[in-house]
Amino acid sequence: MDPYKELATLLDMRIKGQANQALSGIPSELGTMTATGLKLDTFKHEIKDYLLADWLVKVHFPAFSLVGTATSPVDNDGKNLPGATTSPKTRYDFFAREVQEVRLELKPGLKAGDRVLAIPVNNGQEAIILAKVVI
Repeated sequence: MDPYKELATLLDMRIKGQANQALSGIPSELGTMTATGLKLDTFKHEIKDYLLADWLVKVHFPAFSLVGTATSPVDNDGKNLPGATTSPKTRYDFFAREVQEVRLELKPGLKAGDRVLAIPVNNGQEAIILAKVVI
């Protein structure tokens, strides 16, 4: 199996588990992102100042291998420096690893038309977006 698919599946399972635990008993609803805010399905007005859940997670990377090349020397941005050469194809082996406090940043991925799961607060005047919803 593709190691990236394994990682994506693991992240998906962990996030779903945390979301299910966090949402038990909380009235959440679907909404749609607009160009200037959030429109909840059951609230007729757009919410311009919505909040976003901040997810800090522990990421578990499985052991995996990748095939690629190495180019050296490069600058801090990864651009080739004069005299740079590229190696033949090489296999890179990565060990299993856990990384603490990885921040999942939702806002840059949200655009008008996206469906989201939100919790209305303050009598529906505000909302906290928990996740983007995809099919």
